[in-house]
Amino acid sequence: MMVYLAVVAITALLSFALTPVARMLGVRGRVYTPTRKRDMHREPIPKLGGAAMAISVVTVMGLGSLVPFLAGIYQAPVVGILIATMILLIMGVADDLWDLHWLIKFAGQVLAAGVVAAAGIRVEAMPVGWIHVENEIAQILITIFVIVLTINAFNFIDGLDGLAAGVAVIGGSAFFFYSYLLTRTINAYDYSNLSTLLTALLIGACIGFLPFNFNPARIFMGEVGAQLIGLLMATAAVAVTADLGALEGFRFRNIPAYMPILLPLAVMLLPLLDLVMAVLRRTARRSSPFTADRGHIHHKLVDGGYTHRQAVLLLYLWTFVVGYGAVSLTYFHSVVVISVSAIAMGLLVLLTLRPWIIRRAYYRKLNQMRAARAAQRAQEPTSGYGE
Repeated sequence: MMVYLAVVAITALLSFALTPVARMLGVRGRVYTPTRKRDMHREPIPKLGGAAMAISVVTVMGLGSLVPFLAGIYQAPVVGILIATMILLIMGVADDLWDLHWLIKFAGQVLAAGVVAAAGIRVEAMPVGWIHVENEIAQILITIFVIVLTINAFNFIDGLDGLAAGVAVIGGSAFFFYSYLLTRTINAYDYSNLSTLLTALLIGACIGFLPFNFNPARIFMGEVGAQLIGLLMATAAVAVTADLGALEGFRFRNIPAYMPILLPLAVMLLPLLDLVMAVLRRTARRSSPFTADRGHIHHKLVDGGYTHRQAVLLLYLWTFVVGYGAVSLTYFHSVVVISVSAIAMGLLVLLTLRPWIIRRAYYRKLNQMRAARAAQRAQEPTSGYGE
């Protein structure tokens, strides 16, 4: 555990140190996020923060190869992840500078995901029913789909200061603890694990960046940051489900068999839900699914009455309850976990709907007062000159 915590700390410190540099370069190069109707900010803010995050991840991942404890992890898959990260870094910076067409960005995402799959990180078994995917082409295609889907899901929720980075820290930490404890359960002698390393890097990069990105943000992560989060989160999830030794551990060591698919979905529930809703909404309007609008979940919360920070903190709570609720199913009695999670989610639903409930009650009371005044006026005798 100490090695992974050191990875988190070093990545966080490096990300924290590089983010001001990225901000300075963004200001000097005038690489700003434009102020559009759908955006929450009202003044230009530089958007190269994701580059600092990506450089931190690549640097610490490279340094990790010198640590004997992690030596067994550094094989072809790590090289593939490094190449994929560099692809997204270059493409993301280019998009921040010149606003690339969505087809070019999509092609870059597919290329990065394809490199990861070609390096050996693939969905080799579907956790539902333990259906093994024997065909290599099918493995690669499914892996590309999962990674690209996750990249765009996190890209879609990156609309409020600190939202994407904070959700990644909370969800990534849930995945980190699950992956680490799973590794200890399966192998009592070697705790090194690729998924745990990737989530440690992700948590560290986001923690170091978050102080500059939380409302009021001084820098945005841009395309690089959101895509990096999606790549690391999805790759960590695929690495867990592709570990056939882990699958045996799920079967024979009393670890719930549905966790390999439940946990990634739980951790990424918010981004995936927002992605699905956005695609349905835009398709219904007969526009491209990649066309930006102001209909995301975080926009609705702010429009409903929450402040910028309140909306972000509320979505943090949702991520925590769902993510850690799923992890708790592995280590605590399911009835207790489901009961506590249900109560917590019920309270969160009420908290989420609170502005609308208050507004509805206000208008109901207002209408009652108006009706009472109208009835009172109707009962008053009308005065006339003939009296």
